[in-house]
Amino acid sequence: MADESNAGPVAAAEATDTEVKAPAAKKQRSPRPQKAASEPAQPKTPAAKRRGYTEQEKSEKLRLIQTQVTAGNTLKDAIKSAAISEQTYYHWKGAAKPLEQKGTSTKPLPDGDELADFVQLEEENQRLRKLLAEKLRAENAELRKRLGLD
Repeated sequence: MADESNAGPVAAAEATDTEVKAPAAKKQRSPRPQKAASEPAQPKTPAAKRRGYTEQEKSEKLRLIQTQVTAGNTLKDAIKSAAISEQTYYHWKGAAKPLEQKGTSTKPLPDGDELADFVQLEEENQRLRKLLAEKLRAENAELRKRLGLD
């Protein structure tokens, strides 16, 4: 019976321990500050706010860059002075190249004899490719047969 009388204070002690060990409430974060309404960025140069260049402007800038390079400037400096990026320069140059090739051809057109020789070489090339393909198929079939893969 003595044990029963001791059980009361122990239970009270356990109750006080659980009250002390109760988890504390989580910390509350302060609300995030509101983002300011973003204003459109002001372009650095007048050319930066436009969407594109006309073909005439593109060709003028390419000519300007070419003259500066032939005068001794580096390509990067010439591109910077034209106020375009290197990627834009190479894109424009690549697009302008086929136009130049259409207008003036550096290679003379082959004569009738040269054209006939060219056609004959093409036919021989096709014949040799077919012959090689047949040989490779036969060799492949023979190897499969030897390995027992068929």
